[in-house]
Amino acid sequence: MFIDSVVDQWKEKTQDPAFAAVTEWKERTGNKVAGYFPVYTPMELIYACGMLPVGLTGAGNKLEIINADARFGSFICSIAKSTMELGMRNNLSPFDVIFFQSICDTARNLAFLFKRNFEPDLSIEYIHFPQNMDSAAALEFLITEYQRVLRKMEGLTGKIVEAEDIRRSIRLYNQNRAWIRELNSFRQNHPQSISASEMYILLKAGHFMSPEEHTVLLIHVLSDLQQRKVTMRDTIRVVLEGSFCEQPPLELLQALDEAGCYVVDDDLLLGRRWYESDVAVTGDPIHALAEAYIEKSVYSSVRHDMKRTRTEGLLKKVHAANADAVVFCIAKFCEPAFFDYVLLKGALEREQVPHLLVEFEEKMWTFEKARTEIETFVESLLFD
Repeated sequence: MFIDSVVDQWKEKTQDPAFAAVTEWKERTGNKVAGYFPVYTPMELIYACGMLPVGLTGAGNKLEIINADARFGSFICSIAKSTMELGMRNNLSPFDVIFFQSICDTARNLAFLFKRNFEPDLSIEYIHFPQNMDSAAALEFLITEYQRVLRKMEGLTGKIVEAEDIRRSIRLYNQNRAWIRELNSFRQNHPQSISASEMYILLKAGHFMSPEEHTVLLIHVLSDLQQRKVTMRDTIRVVLEGSFCEQPPLELLQALDEAGCYVVDDDLLLGRRWYESDVAVTGDPIHALAEAYIEKSVYSSVRHDMKRTRTEGLLKKVHAANADAVVFCIAKFCEPAFFDYVLLKGALEREQVPHLLVEFEEKMWTFEKARTEIETFVESLLFD
């Protein structure tokens, strides 16, 4: 089937620490490439400048960390170390600029480590997102910041970006997010037809192609999935939560599939489906993007919004997906995720929603302990 060949192809490309797919795109188009550290970066502005926005999610367990440990303390998440290792081994040479944001203290400090070690050969930019969404100044602050970032990219590309360029980019990403929502909806209704690992690979493939190309891929995949014949198994429906920044190894997602979990929703690669609804394509497009960030963003541990709490967001997700349980898949030393875990755990217990915590790191090589924990959890719910 088409989906099988696509998953096999992109499984290798998305885990390639040499970024051969990025180099191929750059050589094919002659355009520049912008990397962005998770969780969210305004891809629409990057693409409007003619650059390919590529999500940087570390190196997984495909790269041994030899050099980067000397730049960090001991209690630092794996994604920061492996991303630094990529830079120190010159694996990030296809990139022209890399964007960082205030995900956490580690991400903020990583940006300045990159500046110290890799500029001027690699341009490093830090996007300051508003931290108080209730402030009357938040919108104007973000508009000004987006304008600054746009001027920086115009300087890199030599292209003057018009408002219609940004509107076109917004339309393309709106369409792409719409098809991602369609794929997620299909998964919720037919979880036996697409595994968590397949869903992840298909979504991550969008990191390495234009939004138009990725949308065409998703359309073909959805058509193919509707013809897939799969037998239902004894499983539970779970929401996967806590992997919004560092991504779990693919083998861990496969362990979830094999242990009897139908993952019906998750927060993996969250930046690719950041908005709950379309961004407006009328009026000032930078204003529309800034307003969408403040008013339409999904809940996340890296974004504080008193009007829409993260506990309410998780419970809404669980009920919408008709999930039986939540599996917290949290990276080792991820402070935002572990801080939120206490609140989210309490909310689930009040609603009597079963949950399990599985800790991971990129450098995981064996998964038997996690597999046993997940299997025990599934069996406790299936045969209670």
